Amino acid sequence: MSVLPRGIRADVAVGVVLSELGGSKAARAALNHVGYDTASTSLHTVNRACASSLQAIASTANAIRGDFISVGVAAGMESMTRNYGSRAIPVDMWPALRSETDTVKDARDCVMPMGLTSENVAARYGVSRADQDAMAAESHRRAAAAQDAGRFDAEIVPVQTRFQDVDKAGNPVGEVQDVTVTRDDGVRKGVTVEKLSTLKPAFKADGTSTAGNSSQVSDGAAATLLLRRSTAEKLGLTDSIMGKFVAASVAGCKPDEMGIGPAIAIPKLLGQLGLENKDVQRWEINEAFASQALYCLRELGLEKEWDAGRVNPDGGAIALGHPLGATGARMTATLMHGLKRDGGEVGVVSMCVGTGMGMAGLFVRE
Repeated sequence: MSVLPRGIRADVAVGVVLSELGGSKAARAALNHVGYDTASTSLHTVNRACASSLQAIASTANAIRGDFISVGVAAGMESMTRNYGSRAIPVDMWPALRSETDTVKDARDCVMPMGLTSENVAARYGVSRADQDAMAAESHRRAAAAQDAGRFDAEIVPVQTRFQDVDKAGNPVGEVQDVTVTRDDGVRKGVTVEKLSTLKPAFKADGTSTAGNSSQVSDGAAATLLLRRSTAEKLGLTDSIMGKFVAASVAGCKPDEMGIGPAIAIPKLLGQLGLENKDVQRWEINEAFASQALYCLRELGLEKEWDAGRVNPDGGAIALGHPLGATGARMTATLMHGLKRDGGEVGVVSMCVGTGMGMAGLFVRE
């Protein structure tokens, strides 16, 4: 885990989607709180929905390549437990967006709840409830095994915070406790397909997406450090180099089935680089919903790779959570540590993006 020496001039890009004031004040406050000189660090926020921190990585890498900066931090954060619903879905929507005659459908669908887009993917492409529950159970099994084996330890920074329980209505109950968070707490060890099959649909009465086979509402933050190799050598960070960002690609799709995005973005990225699926040793494909993750595996021809543990081998967002702004950086950290541990060379990170996109990034292990 690299530590950027204080006093180094660096630009910090923070992916954030739903936070108040665009997240800029919280991100800058966090940077200052750590102790970096306000005169030597600059900061901006990035919002490409679920791909925000992957976009931060790509933009930071390109800024370094263009000699605009020499050192950059690409990070992401999200607190989805803080008024998530009212910030994700408009409470006072523009009237025309409610009209089927005044507004183009694709425009209206940009504010469609993500759960309904999941239901669309399942219905249109024949993804069964049973298959979704099976993927969810496997995601938890893999994540629990990774936690027990300590495979996440090297990529996690313990965080001291305060915790208080809430009741079913969301009201605080009990005493406030000082805690140190050292692992993701959404992983359900021992969860079974049978248990998941008892859950009711979460988004429509006759649907197949549930709280169990969808990513969790969660809080999280992640960060990556990017710099030229020559700069790393000057700063004595050569031994901390994990790998190299190669390229990223974004592709569009219909907003009402935004979950299919990775199935479009990944072929576009590989095509740009003259690569094929067989050239990639590890895949991290975000599990926003089991419906769309399964569709993408099938469309990309990666079902055997999933079975062999080369796609999300340590679980995914169904088990670990999907704090929107942080997901891209978190997945990249998991990818790079996994490649180093398992001996792979090339890895891909990809996720669907709300409003109808997919993004993918390719990395090479050092």
